[in-house]
Amino acid sequence: MRVMKGYNYKTLFFFSLLNAFALVLVVHAQDGQSGFISLDCGLPLNSNYTESSTELKYISDVPFISTGSSHSIAPEYKAGRQEQVKILRSFPEGIRNCYRVNVTKGTRYLIRATFFHGNYDNQNTAPEFDLHIGANLWSTVTFVNVSISSLKEIIHLTSRDFVHVCLVNTGSGTPFISALEFRPLSSEIYNYTAPSESLALLYRLDIGSITDLAYRYPYDFYDRSWLPYNGKWWTLISTSKYAQSQRSYRPPAIVMSTAATPINESEPMIFSLNDLDEKANLYFYMYFTETQSLKANQSRSFNITINGEVWSEAVTPLYLNTTTIFSTVGQSGSPEYNFSLVKLQNSTLPPILNAFEVYSTIDVSQLETDQNDVNSINNVKSTYGIKRNWDGDPCAPVEYLWTGLNCSYNDFDPRSIISLNLSSSGLTGNVTTHISKLSRIQSLDLSNNSLTGPVPQFLTRLPNLRILNLERNNLTGSIPIELIKKSNSGLLSLSVGENPHLCDSSNCEKKKKKKSTAIPILASVFGGLVVTLLIAVAVFVGLKKIKKKTQEPNAQKDSFESSKRQFTYSEVLRITNNFERILGKGGFGTVYHGFIDENTQVAVKVLSSSSVQGYQQFQAEVQLLMKVYHRNLTSLVGYCNEGTELALIYEYMANGDLASHLSGHSNTNVLSWEGRIRIAIDAAQGLEYMHLGCKPPIIHRDVKTTNILLTEKFQAKLADFGLSRVFPTDTGTHVSTVVAGTPGYLDPAYHLTNMLNETSDIYSYGVVLLEIITNQPAIIKISGSDERIHISRWVSSTIDNGAITSIVDPRLEGGFDINSAWKAVEIGMACVSATPGKRPNMSEVISGLKECLATELARNNHAQVTDSSLDVLTHEFTPLAR
Repeated sequence: MRVMKGYNYKTLFFFSLLNAFALVLVVHAQDGQSGFISLDCGLPLNSNYTESSTELKYISDVPFISTGSSHSIAPEYKAGRQEQVKILRSFPEGIRNCYRVNVTKGTRYLIRATFFHGNYDNQNTAPEFDLHIGANLWSTVTFVNVSISSLKEIIHLTSRDFVHVCLVNTGSGTPFISALEFRPLSSEIYNYTAPSESLALLYRLDIGSITDLAYRYPYDFYDRSWLPYNGKWWTLISTSKYAQSQRSYRPPAIVMSTAATPINESEPMIFSLNDLDEKANLYFYMYFTETQSLKANQSRSFNITINGEVWSEAVTPLYLNTTTIFSTVGQSGSPEYNFSLVKLQNSTLPPILNAFEVYSTIDVSQLETDQNDVNSINNVKSTYGIKRNWDGDPCAPVEYLWTGLNCSYNDFDPRSIISLNLSSSGLTGNVTTHISKLSRIQSLDLSNNSLTGPVPQFLTRLPNLRILNLERNNLTGSIPIELIKKSNSGLLSLSVGENPHLCDSSNCEKKKKKKSTAIPILASVFGGLVVTLLIAVAVFVGLKKIKKKTQEPNAQKDSFESSKRQFTYSEVLRITNNFERILGKGGFGTVYHGFIDENTQVAVKVLSSSSVQGYQQFQAEVQLLMKVYHRNLTSLVGYCNEGTELALIYEYMANGDLASHLSGHSNTNVLSWEGRIRIAIDAAQGLEYMHLGCKPPIIHRDVKTTNILLTEKFQAKLADFGLSRVFPTDTGTHVSTVVAGTPGYLDPAYHLTNMLNETSDIYSYGVVLLEIITNQPAIIKISGSDERIHISRWVSSTIDNGAITSIVDPRLEGGFDINSAWKAVEIGMACVSATPGKRPNMSEVISGLKECLATELARNNHAQVTDSSLDVLTHEFTPLAR
């Protein structure tokens, strides 16, 4: 017998399918679809039917998804197709679109997604996109052409009472889906993987089939699809009697009634799996049933080896009873697996094999958002009819974080929502009680809406709430006294201005008696907490009397009233160990390293007593950081305001500034392309918050690589807000101001006109993005001359050569996706456009960079999503049993 070493298993398998395409399917159903969920994607609401070939009952997918549009496949592809692939749902809008399917928590499900293009869009081109299960990549969906379908199947243990299945646009065409099916499995089967792993189907084969038919429900209790396969050097044996169905794995009796055995009975039964990813962790399942009634002098017993090592010994199939041999530990490390079923010496009959399954594990360890938070934020979305692209998991993966949210990210606990910004979102009605279930929320911004009713009492019971902004609504009644107490004690930054019918409890009666009298709530209730007003006064006084400030040690004290902790100067000395370690120079003084306690590191920025400009920047930074909060802006821990000693205390950023990891520095740890794009997204999200999330908007005015700081895990945060300016929206499209910024990053249009708006920051950000991509400085010195050229001109001239590799940092040594790099360069060049009106806004920048990241992640995960996933596995192109 010839050994099948190097045999292309997938090719033979594919051709066996082609031979069966023309056959017609008809089956007779059995009862037992309990727990089955069968969604025909694109089917109109309230529609349902029973597929005649399987007797499976399909319903509309509309209740399970809120996006996408329905389409029919081209008429020429409908003949002979099952109903569930004749229409589909496509998703031309949004990066991620998700189904939410309610399931039984703690149950292992077979989940199957079917995709058949059928030239529904008349483009005759099939797309490529990603498929996610929850927050984790399931697979990349690809197609041979529009007439060949793709099927993805996974065995997944549910950790909550719903599952998100998401289609992600990676920039290679519009995602779509034809059918989505869930089948509950017994807890006794497919259960040897870690909780952080699921099983993705590679092969499920009916070995020794005497037909070209595939068998699924009703023959298979779990609706697995068994595809026929026969080796060239095998002979087929069968029985007219059906084997008893095994109580656990329950392979179909009709599949177990046939088997294959080697033609040469004295030789092993050999087959191979080729072209596999060496990193893939594989699980094997073999099914055996003796199809012959053996005589007293006959026996069948054999060993199974994989790549020469014994996998199972003395396998003796039972007559008309199923035996399952399966992996309890995954196997990896080889691109090829050679299986040998070797007859034992005392056996009179050769080995047999009835059926075979192969699965590859996929990592589903990425933590999702706490289920209570998911339910709560979805209820908020439903209550207010929020139209944002809020789909799938709110916090994970971080690339698809919902707009307006910030979440906690650690390695052990589910993600939690810690910040919710619904400012200017058109909200009406009362403040919904669903917010009360966001138990870990720290910042809540509901400003600039049309909310009515009272300030709810439940806000006082949110234990972690530190920032509450209810400004510019139509709230009525009195402010809960507990909120006022928290505000006065510095535990809460509370903003309730421009609610004309809102008052504190002590003044409500006065307002009833004299409605015409305008009572400035913030002034009467909060006093020193009107941070913006008082700081503005302090800045004015400080600028006018700066020379006298050393003689007036307490002149600015009220300017720094806030919810942040106040430190004495002696505490600053202790924190910095008498200013022992310098981290760098800021806009108005020196930055020192320090410890608030044994484990909490901080950065302390101390005002130079001789710096007039520094004092102005100090005031500006205080004004901004006491008003804003965002995960991509450096956080203010506290401050010192003791006489002439002024200092700001920030969170410590372990990896310093971005500039130290780029050009002109000796850092040998080269940032990966994925890491660079993540840093670029983080910085962009910080700017987006300043431009769009703050009311009125704030212009940073000094975006550069030295002002982008990196945490221990390389999360990027914008820093140094000393030059920042508020941009009142009622003043028009810009404000006129003295030009400030750093050469190389300064917007030429702003420099020429003194007209400042958000596009000035976008230009500076574009320079930073080009630096991230190229590892070149903002101003490049031409080798061998004194000539200098701006980075945008250098990139522009290099683009003309058409080679992205000559633009991207050569230290990456080609370790990046070319499409991702081109996209990033395009975004950077758009940001530095000479015409401000042609520059994208920060939301558009973020969207584009997330596409870059998705493309790069797909490249990185390609090793786990190879051709061995066998896209030709499909029900629609393989005939089912009659």
